[in-house]
Amino acid sequence: MSRTIYVVDGARTPFLKAQKGPGPFAASDLATQAGRALLLRQPFLPSDLDEVILGCAAPSPDETNIGRMVALRLGCGKKVPGWTVMRNCASGMQAIDSAIANIQLGRSDLVLAGGVDALSRAPLLYNEVMVRWFAGMMSLRTVGEKARHFLKLRPAALLTPVIGLMKGLTDPVVGLLMGQTAENLAWKFGIDRRQMDEYAVRSHQRSLAGRKAGLFGEIVPLVDSEGTIYAEDDGVRADATLEGMGKPKPFFDKKYGNITAANSSQITDGAAWVLVASEEAVQKYGLTPLGKIIDSQWSGLEPEQMGLGPVHASTPLLQRHGLSLADIDYWELNEAFAAQVLGCQAAWQDDNYCREQLGLPGALGQIDEERLNVDGGAVAIGHPVGASGARIVLHLLHVLRRNRAKRGVATICIGGGLGGAMLVEACQ
Repeated sequence: MSRTIYVVDGARTPFLKAQKGPGPFAASDLATQAGRALLLRQPFLPSDLDEVILGCAAPSPDETNIGRMVALRLGCGKKVPGWTVMRNCASGMQAIDSAIANIQLGRSDLVLAGGVDALSRAPLLYNEVMVRWFAGMMSLRTVGEKARHFLKLRPAALLTPVIGLMKGLTDPVVGLLMGQTAENLAWKFGIDRRQMDEYAVRSHQRSLAGRKAGLFGEIVPLVDSEGTIYAEDDGVRADATLEGMGKPKPFFDKKYGNITAANSSQITDGAAWVLVASEEAVQKYGLTPLGKIIDSQWSGLEPEQMGLGPVHASTPLLQRHGLSLADIDYWELNEAFAAQVLGCQAAWQDDNYCREQLGLPGALGQIDEERLNVDGGAVAIGHPVGASGARIVLHLLHVLRRNRAKRGVATICIGGGLGGAMLVEACQ
């Protein structure tokens, strides 16, 4: 990169697990509350931003161009452009990468970038039979015509809605749910149910330990319209045990599978932001950066094995900088599924995979588990699809800083057969 790219600050909401119905906050509410808390502590005005970029995979119909909508609600003024990006699970990371690109080009110096999703509010849709029935009704004029048409209505069609979230989590090319692609990895690398459940328990334990130690300082509380305060990620379970993890039945492949709701990331609502700045902006406003973004990488692979995206994105990123897995002090590898993280580890240790798929002479090695997702991950915290890419970049910088470490990689698998990775360095 020709210009140094700084992350000067960041904030996120608590991640709220979807319960039995729509959550208390729309996506724009989540992004606005987190953004407001972040901007209030800055020495510049919201109107001093050059642009606002927000990643979102599933905005509601009344949140068209949610990036612009939130920018206006944050008080940035009409002259600050706000726009939206969508790269599925990496939408928040794409927002940061788009900010980097514009700073590199000299078009921006100070950008608010992040991601959001309120997955609990994903809509129920009418199926095609009902859509055609409604279309037919709209074309009729007389009461008699409408009455006869009404008699054609079939209750089975009316009571069989399309679940928007399930459609969104299904790859349209290969027709597989994201969990089924993770089952592919488990089969490919021989990852069994116990390994998945052990990993999931560890994610909860690490997240709980991080909370007790006050290691999630980037979280700003949410307040709903009735004054209820939401201060913590509510999917983290203090009672997570291997015995308890063994009880849920497989969800994605009920006959042969091992992936359950418990060893998968949670359906979650949440938002995360970072402030991305050039050297000029840092000097102008007297900012104290958290760290630098050194480089980023996007890669593609087979959609049916999308969970290996971190392997395909991180490997060329490391090669470009002459680094090995062991040269990275800390990793944040988004936990879409326990099996998916374990699959990435297995792929890097597999001679054949590294030779045939990555063009390497042999296995690359293994990430030290004590340096991987040290405060847990999405299995415990949750995965609001649009926000997770920004969350892992922000949290990684905090991890590096508190441990007086230098270098980290944030990486994520992306539905559709993609991977994203960012190489960052802390500013001590």
